[in-house]
Amino acid sequence: MYWNKEKKSLDTGVASPINVYMERWAEQFTTLVDVWRQRITYVGRKKMLWSLAVLAAGGWLASGIYIVNEGNHAVVSRFGAYRATEAPGPHWRWPYPIEQVSLINTSGQRFIEIGYRSGEQRQAKDVLGEALMLTRDENIIDVKLAVQYQVKNAAEFLFNVEEPEWTLKQAAQSAQRAVIGKNDMDFVLTSGRGAVAAQIQQTMQALLDHYGAGIQITSVNLQDAQPPEQVQTAFQDAIKAREDKQRLINEAEAYYNEVLPKARGETARLMQEAEAYKQQAIAMAEGEISRFNQVYAEYQKAPEVTRKRLMIDAMENVFKASDVVMLDGTSGQAPVIYLPVDKFRAHSETAPAATTGQTTPTAEPARPSFQRSARGRG
Repeated sequence: MYWNKEKKSLDTGVASPINVYMERWAEQFTTLVDVWRQRITYVGRKKMLWSLAVLAAGGWLASGIYIVNEGNHAVVSRFGAYRATEAPGPHWRWPYPIEQVSLINTSGQRFIEIGYRSGEQRQAKDVLGEALMLTRDENIIDVKLAVQYQVKNAAEFLFNVEEPEWTLKQAAQSAQRAVIGKNDMDFVLTSGRGAVAAQIQQTMQALLDHYGAGIQITSVNLQDAQPPEQVQTAFQDAIKAREDKQRLINEAEAYYNEVLPKARGETARLMQEAEAYKQQAIAMAEGEISRFNQVYAEYQKAPEVTRKRLMIDAMENVFKASDVVMLDGTSGQAPVIYLPVDKFRAHSETAPAATTGQTTPTAEPARPSFQRSARGRG
């Protein structure tokens, strides 16, 4: 507008009212535009700051979203204090520094070693400070233990004990020494391995539950149990002697089981033979009594006839087994005797056998043999 003003002053030298009005209006308009421009710039900056603040707050809140995988549990703490335990799935918590999340694997098996450490290529290194201990009979024994466990309560596992694995190892050593100290060395090395491992697991679980460690013992394996290396040779000799003793005991029991049934059978047979002999002797005695009573009754009726009859029967029994020939010489003539020598010889050869097999009514029955066999006497 100044150029217009200067031009008019050059032309006329006096400013017109219209020009003055126009100049004032232009100055006011320019001032108004400047004011609005300043206002628009301030409002834009303020909105931008608010937008940035909203975006920052949204991002901070969105950082509280997390996902718990299968087999894990999330322990949420607010300002360091326990708040909740979340199961697998999507969850939201107040972002850091208000709340924090710790993911704990509760399904995986964990493993610790007592008395040894596994190295590369399956070479184990002994830890004698953990392996050597005393038994009840005051013998030193080298025991290696393998423990498998898993987390059963994530919150207890994080908050109740400062170092859960160290606490578990100390509990394992304490339970191991307590159980081994209550048993003899032979029991631990031979037939008691399973029972010892079960007792150790039970004692460990009781200790951990008392501490509230949130740990579940799944298995305890007695990897190795043997005497110290310095006395292993003597111990092997003792084991061999024990095995020989057991072998001899087994052989003796086998012989006992073999001989005893035979002896029982022999006893039963002798008992049956004795019973048969008893019945036979009783029957024969009763028969003799009955015959004697019958003869005695006849004797009372005719003593002379009965006496003569008994003498004739006795003579007949006596001469029946002999080679005596009786001839009647009352006729006054000497009889001509024909001797069959061949028959006499044959009769003399068969006579002993016939005499042996011949029995009389009063003969005693054969008694059973009660002789023991040589094997039975052994």
